[in-house]
Amino acid sequence: MILLSGADLVLPNRILSPGTLVLDGNRITDIVGGTRVHSAGRGDFDHVHFDLHEHVIVPGFIDVHVHGVEGTDALDGDDGIAVMAERLPRFGVTGFCPTSIACAPPALRRMLAAVRRARTSRTAGGARVLPAHLESNFINPEFKGAQPLECLRVPHGRAHAEGEFSGAAILEEIAAARPDVGIVTVAPELDGALDLIRDLAAHGHHVSLGHSGASYDEANAGIDAGARQATHLFNRMPPLNHRTPGLTGAVLEHEEVVAELICDGAHVHPSMVRVAIAAKQPQGVMAITDGTAGSGLARGAQTMLGGRRITVGDMAHLDDGTIAGSVLTMDRAFAKLVTAMRLSLIDAAIVCSTTPARALGLQGFGVIAPGSVADLVVLDRDLRVVHTFVGGNLVWSVSGQKTR
Repeated sequence: MILLSGADLVLPNRILSPGTLVLDGNRITDIVGGTRVHSAGRGDFDHVHFDLHEHVIVPGFIDVHVHGVEGTDALDGDDGIAVMAERLPRFGVTGFCPTSIACAPPALRRMLAAVRRARTSRTAGGARVLPAHLESNFINPEFKGAQPLECLRVPHGRAHAEGEFSGAAILEEIAAARPDVGIVTVAPELDGALDLIRDLAAHGHHVSLGHSGASYDEANAGIDAGARQATHLFNRMPPLNHRTPGLTGAVLEHEEVVAELICDGAHVHPSMVRVAIAAKQPQGVMAITDGTAGSGLARGAQTMLGGRRITVGDMAHLDDGTIAGSVLTMDRAFAKLVTAMRLSLIDAAIVCSTTPARALGLQGFGVIAPGSVADLVVLDRDLRVVHTFVGGNLVWSVSGQKTR
């Protein structure tokens, strides 16, 4: 049994200060006010005690869109996913969707096999590996950003030339690894995209609209077909216009669509983050990093994204200057939401933990409540990660301490 006592506990609708969490196995078994725990009729019990005065405890962060961290990319062969899982807890991440860029079938097959291995044989010290997010081949070339043009396809198109792959070949890889594919980004205006959205949704995948030039009507058609998420709202889509609301307007309007937001203050201005959250409420927004292998590296460092070189700055950039994802980590996203975006600790926890858990259908995750899974982050008063617990086990600590 583990006691986390004396911290400010960020609960779903209030902050308990000070409070104590009782962890037994992988669950939160009790939440009490104050710093002491008494168990009626049982007296004292053996426990591991953490005195966490002047700290804050929030639900573990869940990043549904992250390509890499600290020099490792999700497409880095057989062990890239496992390495990401080991490195992300230092940033407060307790669960993540390994995210691909558009790639050829063999690379996608290797990545999904690595996701499967990491999900079925999770090491004690790592974050939970959730089904992958395919920021996929089925996006609009005019809004591709750093996605490789040579890998973009329409859903049922033929191979472009002898030896090249077709859209159908990518769909075969998805069909062969359905349990390991969680989210698929699709541009709804592509030829055949609406049928693809229906098929993906029917097979239990979460379809996210993005990298798209869709009109308002085309976006609504994608939502009607079953899309329920939006990939990095505002980025790689036409800007919101009061006469042509486009994809952005449709996403803001539909309560059933959950929007990703890159919360680094650079990809989306803090005021527009506040606008999106005001429109959709915290329950309709997921903070993401869109982090690359450059996340956690020093400014000026160079690493790779899907086999192409990127350089670390305020964001990640290809050699030609194209923005290629971010260098954000979830601890910084949470802090930015509280400071620059002026969210309460409660709303920031909803955006970083609760909403992504609910969007992915993860029961018992993303909240601090009796009976919920003990995936937790302990922060200091400057909102820096001090401890990360996954399933009640201390998997990362600034002091190097672990419970297993």
